[in-house]
Amino acid sequence: MAIRDVTIYGAGIFGLSVAWSCAARGAKVRVIDPHGVGAGSSGGLVGALAPHVPERWNAKKAFQFDSLIMAEGYWKMVEATSGQSSGYGRTGRLQPIADDRALTLARDRKAEAASLWQGKAEWDVRPVSDFSGWAPDSPTGYLIHDTLTARMNPRLAAKALAGAVCAKGGEVVVEGREEGRIVWATGWQGLLALSDQLGKPVGNGVKGQSALLRHDAATLPQIFADSVHIIPHADGTVAVGSTSERDFDDPASCDNALDDVIARARAVCPAIAEAPVIERWAGVRPRAKSRAPMLGHYPGRPDHFIANGGFKIGFGMGPNVGEVMADLVLDDRDTIPEDFKVAASL
Repeated sequence: MAIRDVTIYGAGIFGLSVAWSCAARGAKVRVIDPHGVGAGSSGGLVGALAPHVPERWNAKKAFQFDSLIMAEGYWKMVEATSGQSSGYGRTGRLQPIADDRALTLARDRKAEAASLWQGKAEWDVRPVSDFSGWAPDSPTGYLIHDTLTARMNPRLAAKALAGAVCAKGGEVVVEGREEGRIVWATGWQGLLALSDQLGKPVGNGVKGQSALLRHDAATLPQIFADSVHIIPHADGTVAVGSTSERDFDDPASCDNALDDVIARARAVCPAIAEAPVIERWAGVRPRAKSRAPMLGHYPGRPDHFIANGGFKIGFGMGPNVGEVMADLVLDDRDTIPEDFKVAASL
C-alpha cells in the first residue's frame, strides 16, 4: 500500500468514515468542513441502523448486511481510539404484522434470513406479549423481531470518529490546504453542485424532521410502525422520526409535519405518550439519483473521488463505505459494488 496524503471535504458520516479507514491504514488525513463535525444531516437525532428485508438478495443488501455486521467491532475500535462513546448498541427492532398474509410472509422471511444472514442475526416472529409494556399494537398479535438492527447517537458517533482520526495523527478543521488525493463527501449540496457541473441531475436533498423525547428505554428494541422510527438511546432519551420532504423552503425549520410524526409515535408506543419533547431537529439528507450511495472516481477530475448519497442509511453503511473508499483512494483497488459507482447515478 502506498502511504498517501488524503484530503476529505465534509465531516459527515461518509467523510469521517473514509477518513477513519484511511487514517487507520497509516494515511495522513485532513478533513475540512467549514461548518464543523456533523453539522449537516449526520448531526440528527434518529440513529437507526436497520437492515433491508431478507429476500430478493442483491449487492446493495449484501453490502449493507456486511456493514451492519462490521458495526459492533468497528465502533468499539473507534471508541477505544478516540476515548469517546458513539452510543452504539445492537438492540434489535420490532415491527407489527398487519394480517394473516403478512404473518405468512414474515415467517417465510425468517427462513430466508436464516440463510442470507449466515446465522449472525435473526429475523423472528414473536407474540406481542414478549415485549409487554413497550411493543406496538399488532392486529395479528405478532411482531417481527430482528436482532440485526442497531442504534447509535449520530452526534456522538460523528464526534467519536473525528476524535479517532485525530488520535491517528489526522486533522479535522474548518479550513485548510488540499494535499494528496481529494475525497468529496459534501452531502446534498455537493450533489446539487455536481449536477450543475455535469449539466444533468445526479441527486438532490430530501428534508427530514425528527424529535427527541425524555424517556428511559435504553435496553429495549427499536420500533418501526406506521412509517415512524422510535429509537431508544443509551442516555435515557427516545428519538422519533422522520419526515421525507422533497420540496422545502427552509432546510432547518420544524413544523406541523413533525407534530404529526410525534403524534403517530405516541399512538404507536403508549409508553412514550406522556414523554416530554426536549429537542426538535430538521436537516437535509443527500439522495443520489440511483437511491444507492454514490462512491468512486469524480468525473473529469484525476485523483478526486466522491463519497455521497447516504440518504437514510448513511450510518448503517458507513463502516463498509469507509473501507471500500480507502481501498480505492489508497491502493487504487476498486471493490465498490457496481450499483454504488458514480456512473450508476449519471
